[in-house]
Amino acid sequence: MELTLLGTGGPDGLPVPDCPCAVCALATGDRARGATSVLVDGAVLLDLLPGVALAAARAGRTLGGLRLVLLSHPHDGPPVEIPPGLPAPARVPDGRELPVLTGHRVRAVATDALGTGYEVESPDGLRALYLPPGCAPAGLADNGNHGVEGAAAAPYDLVLLDVVGRPDALARLRAAGAVAGTTDVVAVHLGHEAPPGPELDRRLAALGARAVPDGTTLTVGDYRHVPDLPRRTLVLGGARSGKSAEAERRLAAFPDVLYVATGGTRDGDAEWAERVAAHRERRPAAWRTAETCDLLPLLADGSGPPLLIDCLSLWLTHVMDEAGAWDDQNWREQAGDSVGARIDALRAAWRATRRTVVAVSNEVGSGVVPPTASGRRFRDALGRLNAAVAAESDHVLLTVAGMSMPLR
Repeated sequence: MELTLLGTGGPDGLPVPDCPCAVCALATGDRARGATSVLVDGAVLLDLLPGVALAAARAGRTLGGLRLVLLSHPHDGPPVEIPPGLPAPARVPDGRELPVLTGHRVRAVATDALGTGYEVESPDGLRALYLPPGCAPAGLADNGNHGVEGAAAAPYDLVLLDVVGRPDALARLRAAGAVAGTTDVVAVHLGHEAPPGPELDRRLAALGARAVPDGTTLTVGDYRHVPDLPRRTLVLGGARSGKSAEAERRLAAFPDVLYVATGGTRDGDAEWAERVAAHRERRPAAWRTAETCDLLPLLADGSGPPLLIDCLSLWLTHVMDEAGAWDDQNWREQAGDSVGARIDALRAAWRATRRTVVAVSNEVGSGVVPPTASGRRFRDALGRLNAAVAAESDHVLLTVAGMSMPLR
């Protein structure tokens, strides 16, 4: 089964007409996108875009053999011209199954927002799922054995959805077993809320997804392009650089994430409480939180869900507190060796972990030299900790002004 993506953009396309934003300004060449429209084996068309016949011709396809034209969502923009000879476009009731003369089967899938998804099965049993913009499937069975309600238990071979706008939809599909490691996940409905250029590709790869240019033909069951998910990721950055948001974004499409908060609570510190509350509010509701600095058992548990550790600099503060490392004499006599041993143990656990884990840490050494010996001691220890963890990481990112640059 082949799916030709005649368009991959949001309902208004990309660039959006008369929009002066940076994303639209950079949407040129392969980064320009028509409204999402998918042609399945020349027989089924999912959604229309302006100039659909021309888009098909540019992709080397024809619309002459179309049997079904299905719409997934209402369109508020200018009316789309329907070329003569095409079947009348329609949205069908949720759960209705439509056999096609070519042997394909199409089933309408309920969603949690205004729209209708479509599951398409080829004559030889390959399965693809297409979801409208801003939608996740409704009726998911979160038991690891079934996909979309009423669907077969096996994962889909290909899923097309709004990964940028609804990463939680991908998380739900993974939790239900409808998306597995062999599923090719392709982002569509890409509008100017998506980051521009290579940044889009980087963010999608971290979620196990990818984007393709308009006109691309996908062969369902061809898994060569599925991104490998990094097991260990370290996100570095200064204060308010956006490093925590970057780390959270990297796991937004995964269910059952365990958020490990190493900062704890601080009695009487209202400002710290506000910071903690802000972090909690932006996390997905399905994530769990553990407030602990005991990281080694968590890293050793290879059967657990992905970890997000925020942050290693607060973990180091805790370690130095326990060792009495702020006192100069104590540091020289035993605390220095104790802190070094704890860093070495964390590095070994990080290297050996079988869990997917993202850790956040503060980058040091780019600012003013601390005026106290204890401050310089912490700076040096944190630098050694960051270097140790980075050396054992699959991906290392440096976040500056909300933008993340890959170092590895």
